[in-house]
Amino acid sequence: MYKLSERIIIVADLFEQNLPVGEYGYIIAYDRNADNAFDYVIRVPKANRNFYVPASDIELEEALMKQEADRLEREALIDFALATHNEELFRRIMNGGAEPQEEENEGEPQTREEFLRQVRLKAWI
Repeated sequence: MYKLSERIIIVADLFEQNLPVGEYGYIIAYDRNADNAFDYVIRVPKANRNFYVPASDIELEEALMKQEADRLEREALIDFALATHNEELFRRIMNGGAEPQEEENEGEPQTREEFLRQVRLKAWI
């Protein structure tokens, strides 16, 4: 739940109310009526109007800015990896930062002790 007077961006128009998608606004009230589909009342200065909106139609400006910064950083790292022919960095970025885990004994069946050790290790974590 967002706080009052937080700056938000309108990201969708679920109920087709002619909301100015992409514009910013401020949360001015909560709609606490349980029978109502709307969660917030927002003020959009550019439209000079108040709108009732569900929570899915709005997003915090800070969250959108962080997502955009992360996207730009990822694209810059991909460009750097391609320019320097750094295959390891490229694969790490494309896999979401997770290192590929390779099986130790791909062709051999596990022994009973090895299997129990892995199960206990995973249960401990």
